[in-house]
Amino acid sequence: MKLDKSNKLKAGLAVAVSIILAKLFVIQIVDESFKIDASNNSMVYSIIYPPRGIIDDRNGKILVGNKIAYDLLVTPKEVGEFDTLALSRALDVPETFIREKMAGYYRDRRKIGYQSVVMLKQMTPEQYMKFAEISYMFPGFRGQARSIREYPYNAGGNLLGYVSEVDADFLKRHKDYSPGDYAGKTGIEATCEKYLKGEKGYNIYLRNSKNKIEGRYRDGEMDREAVPGKDISTTIDAELQHYGQELMKNKVGSLVAIEPATGEILTLVSSPGIDVEMLADIGSHYNDILANPYKPMFNRAVQSSYPPGSVFKLVNGLIGLQEGVFTPDTEYPCSMGYHFGRNTLACHDHRSPIDFEEAIMMSCNAYFCYVFRGLLESGRYGSVDEALDVWARYVKSFGFGEKLGSDFPSELGGFIPDSGYYDKIYGKGRWKATNVISLSIGQGEIGCTPLHLANLCATIANRGYYYIPHLIRDSKEVEIDDRYREKQYTLVDTVHFHEVIEGMYRAVNSGYASGGTATIAAVKGLDICGKTGTAQNPRGDDNSVFICFAPKDHPKIAVAAYVENASFGARWAAPLASLLVEKYLNGEICEERKPLERRMLDGYLLDKVKID
Repeated sequence: MKLDKSNKLKAGLAVAVSIILAKLFVIQIVDESFKIDASNNSMVYSIIYPPRGIIDDRNGKILVGNKIAYDLLVTPKEVGEFDTLALSRALDVPETFIREKMAGYYRDRRKIGYQSVVMLKQMTPEQYMKFAEISYMFPGFRGQARSIREYPYNAGGNLLGYVSEVDADFLKRHKDYSPGDYAGKTGIEATCEKYLKGEKGYNIYLRNSKNKIEGRYRDGEMDREAVPGKDISTTIDAELQHYGQELMKNKVGSLVAIEPATGEILTLVSSPGIDVEMLADIGSHYNDILANPYKPMFNRAVQSSYPPGSVFKLVNGLIGLQEGVFTPDTEYPCSMGYHFGRNTLACHDHRSPIDFEEAIMMSCNAYFCYVFRGLLESGRYGSVDEALDVWARYVKSFGFGEKLGSDFPSELGGFIPDSGYYDKIYGKGRWKATNVISLSIGQGEIGCTPLHLANLCATIANRGYYYIPHLIRDSKEVEIDDRYREKQYTLVDTVHFHEVIEGMYRAVNSGYASGGTATIAAVKGLDICGKTGTAQNPRGDDNSVFICFAPKDHPKIAVAAYVENASFGARWAAPLASLLVEKYLNGEICEERKPLERRMLDGYLLDKVKID
C-alpha cells in the first residue's frame, strides 16, 4: 500500500515538472510576447502614429485633413553632457525650458527608466530640420513624426470639434490608449473617434548592456505597421456652412438646414463659434475660448433650449385638425388678441375673423388660442389634464421633448410639459386650459433646440414624417446605422398637412396688403414656404425665429433660423434663412436681394444679448 502511494507521488511530481518545463519552453522558445513586451529594458520601441482619417463634406471637399509635425523625444538614460545653448537655438526655445525639462526627468528617473518621453510637441518641419542637421551632437534625442490636423476650408469649427492629447481621466476610461496619444474631444472628431483614430504601429530595436542601440530586433520581423484611420464623409455642404457662418457673424443663435428627403444635415451653424484656425492649435487658444462670455464652445444648435414661439402654432394646428376640433374653413375672431376673463393674450392688428390658412399667413395668436383651448376642453377626454397628456403625445411624435437621436454628441432633449408637471405647480385638479394657454403660441414651459425646429420644418415638408437628422453619410469605410434610413411618422395624418403648407406659402408669397408676415423671405421661382416666430425672452428683446422649406413641391432644403434678442421673426431670422435657401438652390443671391444680404452680413447684434 505504501509503495503504491509512493509511486503515485512520484508520478504526480513527474507530471508537474513536465508542465513547468513545457511552460518554460513555450515562454522562452515559442512565445515571444515576454521578450518583446514594451516594458522590457532591452527593447526600444519607436512608435509610429497613424494619420487620422480625413473628414470630407457631401461633395468631397476636405473639411479636415492632415499635415506632418514632429515630436522631440528624449531617452534620459542615453543623454550625456550636451550643448544646451545649441539645442535651444535649433529648437527655438529658451535654455530654461530645456534645463527645467531635464531636471524633471532626473527627478523622475526611476519612474522613466529606459523609456523615451516627449520633450517638445508638434515641432514644425522647419524646427525639425534645424534639429536634424545637428542631431548627432545630442545622443538620446530624436524626432518622431506625427500627423496633426489641418483645415483647408473655414467651415464648421464647432461642428468638426478638436483633437487633443489624452489626459489621466480619459486613459482610465479607454484602456487602449497610452500617454502621449491624441483623441477627438468634441464634435465629429469625438463622435467618430473609433473610425478616425487608426492603429498605432512600432519598430523594435535592441539595446545592449551599455544602453546602446544595436539594431532592429529580428530584422524588423516583429515590427508592426501603423493602420491609417478611416475617412469620414459628412452630410455637410462646406460652401453652405461657410456662408451660414458669415451670415451669423456678430449674432448669437443658430442656423440649421436639413435635406428633408434624407434627414441629412446640410449646415449646423452655432454663433459665435470657434474658427478652424483655433482648432488647429486648440491648446494655445483654449483659455481665451473659455473666457469668452459668449461661450463659443457651446453649440447652441443642439444644446440650447429655447421657446419655439409662433412657429409652434403649426404643430397645434395640425393636432387640432387631427382631433377634429376645427376644420380649415373654421373662422375665429381676433380683436387685437385673445381675451379670457380679465386677461388678454395680445395679437397684432389684422382683419377678423379669419380661417386657418390666413391664421398661419398672419400669425394670429387668437386663432391658435381657440384651437388649443378647444383641444383641452373638447370633452373627448375625461378631463383637461387627460387632454393635455394626449396633446403632449402628439407633440412628442414630431420629435419634441426628447433627443432626436442625431449622431452629434451632447444633443439636448428639450421639454414638453404634461399634466403631472402642472399638477406639481398648481395642484391636481386645480388648473385649467387658460392657465396653460401660452402653450398655444409656443411659449410657456416648452423648450426645444434649433435642430428640433429644423426637423419640424422637414417633417412638414415631407407631409408628416421625418428622418432622424444626421451628419455622417454612408461611405466605403463607414456605414451609418439603419435607424437613420427609417421614416419617423407623426400621429397626424398626411391629409392635414396640405392646409398648413398653403398657409406657409401664403405667409411668404402674399403681398403685405394680404397680411403675409414673411414676404421678406420671398425669392422669385423658389416657392419658399415659411412661418415667422417671435419668442418672448425674459432677458431682453424677443428672439427672432423663422422656419422655411423650398421648393413647395419636392422640397430640397428645410431651414430653421434662431437669433437671440433680435426682435420679431421677419426682422432677422426670415432674411437669414431665406438667403441660405437661395444660396443652396440657386448658387448665388440675385441682384435685387443683394442689399438685404449686405444688411445681414453687416448686422451686429452682440450688444443686444445680456451675458452673465
